[in-house]
Amino acid sequence: MAPAKVLVVDDDPAVRNLIQRFLIKQSYQVEAAEDGKTAIALFEQFNPDLVILDVNLPDVIGFNLCQEMQSRNGVFVLMLTSRTDEADKIRGFAKGADDYLTKPFGLGELEVRVAAILRRQRVVTTAEQKRRLS
Repeated sequence: MAPAKVLVVDDDPAVRNLIQRFLIKQSYQVEAAEDGKTAIALFEQFNPDLVILDVNLPDVIGFNLCQEMQSRNGVFVLMLTSRTDEADKIRGFAKGADDYLTKPFGLGELEVRVAAILRRQRVVTTAEQKRRLS
């Protein structure tokens, strides 16, 4: 089976690079974006199994990006953010997030959360398949 594909979206280059390097070591295929516009372009090309998504992006609110990606193909989304408020967590789940991890975070916890999400069964359709189905 091919390794799972993960898209990391975070405007902080240190966080983005740390997660990307860590997940590559765990044998995932990884792409990364620093803003919403790049994230959507990569999302379309890469067709990830999971998106690790920051809420605070320079050009878009991560909650809205989560909803947009979910509406396209039902991809798994792990919100990764410094927003620790219960209201923010509820908003994240309401917009379609599968999990919510707050910064600072440990790589060990990130690893097990990613693995747990990817064990779930969900049919991820590409935008092309979705057009044919509708």
